[in-house]
Amino acid sequence: MVTALQSTSSVEVDSTLASFEREFGSERRDVSAALEECAANLIPPGWSDLGDAARYAMLGPGKRIRGVLLIAAYRAAGGRGDIAPLAAAVEIVHAYSLVHDDLPCMDDDDLRRGRPTVHRKWDVRTATVAGVAMVPLAVRAALLGAARLDLSSAASGAIVAELMRASGGGGMIGGQLLDLESHAAGFSLTDLERIHRGKTGELIAASVMIGGLAAGARDSQLDALARYGYDIGLAFQIADDVLDVTSTSDRLGKTAGRDAALGKQTYPSLLGVQGALDRASALIDDACESVKTSGLASDRLQQLAKFVILRES
Repeated sequence: MVTALQSTSSVEVDSTLASFEREFGSERRDVSAALEECAANLIPPGWSDLGDAARYAMLGPGKRIRGVLLIAAYRAAGGRGDIAPLAAAVEIVHAYSLVHDDLPCMDDDDLRRGRPTVHRKWDVRTATVAGVAMVPLAVRAALLGAARLDLSSAASGAIVAELMRASGGGGMIGGQLLDLESHAAGFSLTDLERIHRGKTGELIAASVMIGGLAAGARDSQLDALARYGYDIGLAFQIADDVLDVTSTSDRLGKTAGRDAALGKQTYPSLLGVQGALDRASALIDDACESVKTSGLASDRLQQLAKFVILRES
């Protein structure tokens, strides 16, 4: 059983984060460099404030964990090419989702990644349009990344389809809509998991799946990667919910206690903090088991899974 979050001593957490940085720091830098390239080459100079807002959102400090997961899945499935440009596409979608998540009509937040949110630095109209504009940017980035790997048109199409499916009405956006309705009485754990498998889990699972698709993984391996991705995606959200009630704004880089202020149902509110930690830990164990029994070279994927609930932000 994985030891998680506040069940882990500060020394163990610091050690885990340092280990993660040593192990995956190069991939994080590669993804960040690919995002810089996208911002420089794909955002038209005439976009003015819109372009500046999109760059701000895309290039803000972050873990890049979805991109790193994509790279790890690609390598585990035997891929050896320059996958970072494709990983950047997933991070652009994630960055856009944060811009919209913070809007006044959504979670109405002022702080993201330790900086003012996009609508606070510019205005709501600019933030809204910049977020929308980042979606086709992500598609272009995905197609260019697939081209660098000399993938077939069928493989490129499958990758773009997976990215858009996961971020659309049946995935991330649908989960966000359900999340806005999560204040209702009688809200159950099943309801909560449905929300977060969409809002958070779908894009994380797609990141892993896209890595497998780019490497030409077998169907059985893609199935294992999907199970892994959905499990760690849900565990990631549980960890976020716990950190929202146990951490600080300075440490998180966003406003702590926001869920309670908005009256949202969360894993700690339904299960208690320890119950939420136990659920996240069980999901990580299941995720690691999926890749271990699939024939994938899974050490790095297992390390990433464990980081999901050992992180401090």
